Amino acid sequence: MKRNVPIVMALVIMLGVIGMVWAQDDEGPMSNLRFVVVRDSDGKPVRNAEVVLHPVKRKGKQAQGEMELKTDPEGKASVDGIPYGPLRVQVLAPHFQTFGEDYEVNKPEMEITVKLKHPGGQYSIYENHGDDKKPQ
Repeated sequence: MKRNVPIVMALVIMLGVIGMVWAQDDEGPMSNLRFVVVRDSDGKPVRNAEVVLHPVKRKGKQAQGEMELKTDPEGKASVDGIPYGPLRVQVLAPHFQTFGEDYEVNKPEMEITVKLKHPGGQYSIYENHGDDKKPQ
């Protein structure tokens, strides 16, 4: 009986894998996404940028679960098997403003180019901005 345990375990694993494949087929069409992250100022690639994908439910609320990718030295990252529908994309990289936008995944292949900006200066109420009006 103990000799059959590995065979039974292998069958259970195979059935689980087959079930996952069938479940993916039931989810509907899937897309292969490619991301290109570049600097807004000169178009050079941003390596090691973090690309975070969030599924979006109705009314624009984020659904449970997220996926994180990192860009390569050419500023590229990719993922296959993303279901059609709304997807929130956030891109984070040191020394750049955080990027965030919602996309509608509706094609078998999609490429999304993200242009990251350097942070702007901080606005202070204590500085003279030239547009101040003196009280009368």
